[in-house]
Amino acid sequence: MVFTGIVRELGTVEEAGETLRIRAPQTAAVTGVGDSVSVAGVCLTAVAADDGVLAFDVVPETLRRSTLGRLRESARVNVEPALRAGDPLGGHFVQGHVDGVGRVRAVTEQGFEVETPAELLRYFVEKGSVAVEGVSLTIAALGDESFTVALVPHTREATTLGALSPGDEVNLEVDVLAKHVERLL
Repeated sequence: MVFTGIVRELGTVEEAGETLRIRAPQTAAVTGVGDSVSVAGVCLTAVAADDGVLAFDVVPETLRRSTLGRLRESARVNVEPALRAGDPLGGHFVQGHVDGVGRVRAVTEQGFEVETPAELLRYFVEKGSVAVEGVSLTIAALGDESFTVALVPHTREATTLGALSPGDEVNLEVDVLAKHVERLL
């Protein structure tokens, strides 16, 4: 499956853990059992979509390697159904395969800075793409241990990124094209 990193809905966690239930009525209405949905940037397979609620089985590996293991009831999450043939590609190709977890270092009126594991930072380039919590963003600046992104008001309001604070952990997915280039070289 592939996503665009353009969040379609803010969902609310109703149950967290190996069974994850998210209230997301718009997405649930177009999701069937077996469909892929990005939740906070993690590709999950729907096991139910009833009465505006999506349900997923989440394996311990995913809970350990992403921020999903730290979710609590009533938490807000970014939700995006998988890209379908004919849908516009508004962001960049996002797989929903979290490469690592970063930590928000600073938040400003313009955006935020994320402390990033060194093994991921090598894939980033200024003006390149990154998915943070499933949101397609452009890297505004690179540091030795971090990257910075700018946020437009719409992204602050339509995603969970507007509520980030220093110290918060975020799911990161590097641009898949960078990984392919590295492999080819």
